[in-house]
Amino acid sequence: MFPLGSVLLPYTPLVLRVFEPRYLTMIGRLLDVEDPEFGVVLIERGLEAGGGDQRSSVGTMARILQIEAGAADLYVVAVGGERIIVDRWGEEDPHPVADVSTMAPLVWDEALTPLHREAEQVVRRLATLASVLDEARWDPGTDLSEDPVESSWQLAAIAPLGEYDRFRLLNSTSLGGLLRGILDLCLEEEPALIARVADARDSGAGNP
Repeated sequence: MFPLGSVLLPYTPLVLRVFEPRYLTMIGRLLDVEDPEFGVVLIERGLEAGGGDQRSSVGTMARILQIEAGAADLYVVAVGGERIIVDRWGEEDPHPVADVSTMAPLVWDEALTPLHREAEQVVRRLATLASVLDEARWDPGTDLSEDPVESSWQLAAIAPLGEYDRFRLLNSTSLGGLLRGILDLCLEEEPALIARVADARDSGAGNP
């Protein structure tokens, strides 16, 4: 398990710089596995470095795609997979370990097509605003997967939302709920984002 200060959503990329000895040990152990993956959960309180953090019980499996070695660290590229529930945390060995169970995958229904289309329009609009402030997570024009379930999770990742909002989306129990959650959270965020962009532009216009 790898607790982080950010939420990993299914079908979205994760890039990590691993330097703590315990996590270097974990990655080394995973290299001996045919299909290496580890669980990612959000740190709700405290700091990851050194332990002692409070962790969420819902997370995502991360499948390792690539590892590059540095002088004293590793760069790991992974992609989010199944959602998981932590049933029990074990003794650290030396890294965090846990017994987990998988959550049911979300299921697509063609009736959700208009909602998916609307969510994409709103997310890209907000991501464009966030890019003006250099706060966009992804390029607003990022291509989405052709699979509607995968692209719905990718929209949740592109949306310029905070980690706790993303965690709420991670807990979605249906694809319709996920898409409606994306829309509601983005529309709540939009007025403040528009105001911040306007302030930034006004400040820029006032500079010589």
